[in-house]
Amino acid sequence: MAIRQVRVEDAVGMVLGHDMSKIVPGEYRGPAFKKGHVIQQEDICHLKNIGKDHIYLIELTAGQVHENDAISRMAKGIAGDNVYCTEPAEGRINVKTSKAGLLKINREAAIAVNMVEHAVLSTLHDNQLVKADTVVAGIKVVPLVVEENMVAEVEKLCARFGPIVSVKPLSKLKIGVIITGNEVYFGRIQDKFAPVFEKKVAHFGSELTGIIYLPDDKEKITAAILDYQRQGADVIIASGGMSVDPDDVTPDAIRATGAQVVSYGTPVLPGAMFMLAYLDEVAVMGMPACGMYAKTTVLDLIFPRILAGERITKRDIANMGYGGLCKTCPACTFPNCPFGK
Repeated sequence: MAIRQVRVEDAVGMVLGHDMSKIVPGEYRGPAFKKGHVIQQEDICHLKNIGKDHIYLIELTAGQVHENDAISRMAKGIAGDNVYCTEPAEGRINVKTSKAGLLKINREAAIAVNMVEHAVLSTLHDNQLVKADTVVAGIKVVPLVVEENMVAEVEKLCARFGPIVSVKPLSKLKIGVIITGNEVYFGRIQDKFAPVFEKKVAHFGSELTGIIYLPDDKEKITAAILDYQRQGADVIIASGGMSVDPDDVTPDAIRATGAQVVSYGTPVLPGAMFMLAYLDEVAVMGMPACGMYAKTTVLDLIFPRILAGERITKRDIANMGYGGLCKTCPACTFPNCPFGK
């Protein structure tokens, strides 16, 4: 690569080989002049005002790639389903969502890309809900010009791992709820679970097909789960009765349906006594009492993934231990916090 330095006063009529940024603290940050711009006489004052006394003319040699071309090639391999890439600006391409859903980041692949010298891939955290047109990743290279083999190495990684950044839309599933406990069933205390489930199901865009109340009776809870399955429920949530007390029978009732238990217990606080099982293709969840009083629990980490069509494994649940401790802030800011990340 050959770089020729030219005073801005002598650069009229010359073509910029890269974007030039303008930063006004608190007001503006963006491109002042873009690659390919032909310098005009009236540009000289503006260039000096952004601290540019010289421009640089770049002549690429064989085997070299300009940053804009490099990141454009990288972006093709990094971007997956339901995302799109912006045009290069200031040496950066943004990956944005084309629809709302669950953000998926192949973390191993992202690390591999960032191990390539001069490659930069910066993303949001995996498994969070995102709206349409959200910036979820940024792609850059460090120098203005990179070697062809550097870009090719990133392309090979993308071919090996598949797209690194994508979005899974949430399906509108049918949710059946069973609220257990003698104290609620016999009217000794007021139920606090139903409003929580109604709000969460609505928030995730699914359909609450029914809420039924049952005593701490294993056979009745088992029968209700199987009845919801026959009615076509996609997800069944049984609340209460999830502790280790002898009269807490909800876990036994879930097992008695013949469902395959993925895990009874999670490394997430709040939510340690949570149970997840699958009755054929129906997800059955046992929700502990924390769901009544904690705004954000393990349910907020697992439920969206189920709505996105994922079948949760024991390893998925084990991975939730890292970042699974809620800080119980006075004002909850989830998902804009470390919980579940």
